[in-house]
Amino acid sequence: MSAHSLLLNSLFRPRSSCRLLSQVRHLATPSASTPKPKSNFRETLVSGPSLDDFISGEPIEHVVLGNTKGPRLPSFLKTKIPSGESFNKIKKDLRGLGLHTVCEEARCPNIGDCWGGKEGATAEEGKRAATATIMLMGDTCTRGCRFCSIKTSRTPSPLDPHEPENTAEAISRWGLGYIVLTSVDRDDLVDGGAHHFAETIMKIKQKAPQILVEALTGDFAGNLEHVSLVAKSGLDVYAHNVETVEELTPFVRDRRATFRQSLKVLEHAKKEGVRITKTSIMLGVGETEEQVMDALRELRKINVDVVTFGQYMRPTKRHMKVDRYVEPSEFDRWKQIADDMGFSYVASGPLVRSSYKAGEYFIENMLKGKATENRVKNLVTQEVSTSHTQTT
Repeated sequence: MSAHSLLLNSLFRPRSSCRLLSQVRHLATPSASTPKPKSNFRETLVSGPSLDDFISGEPIEHVVLGNTKGPRLPSFLKTKIPSGESFNKIKKDLRGLGLHTVCEEARCPNIGDCWGGKEGATAEEGKRAATATIMLMGDTCTRGCRFCSIKTSRTPSPLDPHEPENTAEAISRWGLGYIVLTSVDRDDLVDGGAHHFAETIMKIKQKAPQILVEALTGDFAGNLEHVSLVAKSGLDVYAHNVETVEELTPFVRDRRATFRQSLKVLEHAKKEGVRITKTSIMLGVGETEEQVMDALRELRKINVDVVTFGQYMRPTKRHMKVDRYVEPSEFDRWKQIADDMGFSYVASGPLVRSSYKAGEYFIENMLKGKATENRVKNLVTQEVSTSHTQTT
């Protein structure tokens, strides 16, 4: 190309092209303020791990996910996702009537087992075998035990005056054979909710007298008159949990609850004529063997009939930590010890809870057995009276 052609091209080149070339020249020119990279990509690959490092079986760094300080959850404490016809029906009925269960609020691992009834049974058999634990007086407690996931407040919502009727209606509709009633602690109420509790039991017995009712109550702040009110309401089993051994009670339960106060509640219920009294102890919170033995001795002194042992499970990170996970063999040993001490029934296992249905099977039979025994005694008494009348 001649010099004349180059001069013409440079004079008549489009202005946009000039700007583009100017930008390209500017971007291609290294800035004096930009630091030079220490190493390029090739050097990084060379200095990094080789293929042998990946297949040698000896990792360069060991990464651990989760909490490494606490004990790991063993396989025997893992449960299936709840399902089944009986489970779905109970859940639907509860939502429809606006009722609460401790099964849901306390995140019980046995909810699918208890609500689902017997495996492989008919719908009617499964319904009779299912156990639901209704929580009365709302879902907010006035106490704050360190093991419990139920909401707490100093001023919970007022009581629902329709709850006793709704509860009785729901239970009679399900056709369950055994029902457990429990409640949050209501220290904000004058009677601790005792009248509300007793009214619910009486309405259930009116609507479905064949259903056996267990009442799992609080300590009513140690007021034995309120304990009497519930004990005389027509229930079949009076349950109150000591939760743990006496030495650990101040660290596990709310400061207003004491081991001795719980013993007085159970003792007084028995004196009021309750046929079966029941309590529960959590293991894995730091107790010793001798402390558990002392607790069992105290329970036998006041003639508690049923005791259950279960593993403490930490609901959330805000609650007290698990001290240890107790092996199933140790639960078996505690069952044998308690049986030998004279308890009428003992349910002991990692997933056993105070309201676990394994206990209800036996208690149901025990209650029916006692009823039969009383009928036999009455017949014998009548025959003796008749014979005495005839001879005179």
